[in-house]
Amino acid sequence: MRNTLLATARVTAVVVSGLACATFIGSGAAQADPADCGVRWDPFNATATCHDIDAPPGREYVLIVDCWGLHGIPNAFPFYAIGPYTQSSRSFVPTGEAAGACGTNWGAPSLNAGVITNAHVEIYRH
Repeated sequence: MRNTLLATARVTAVVVSGLACATFIGSGAAQADPADCGVRWDPFNATATCHDIDAPPGREYVLIVDCWGLHGIPNAFPFYAIGPYTQSSRSFVPTGEAAGACGTNWGAPSLNAGVITNAHVEIYRH
């Protein structure tokens, strides 16, 4: 029992240290790929606002958030890993807004937990 608690404490310390490092290195503002969008992020939240009034009809954007932390391995439920992963917002119109995080995005339950290391906007549909 003592060895299990000691191992758990060591793993927790490593994870917290990694999250603190990612938080220190990754906080700030990022440039968006589409020129008419602005992206702001901190270690726990990201937002994108676009003002692309000359966009063609039907164009949509998506906010991509780069994260570091605990995340599910794709196609390998229930296994998890610690490291980098990405999350995305729902698509939004050229004159709209989006928000993202490294945990639960747009209402889907998630056991992912991490900090944001970068964020950017991509064109979802031309």
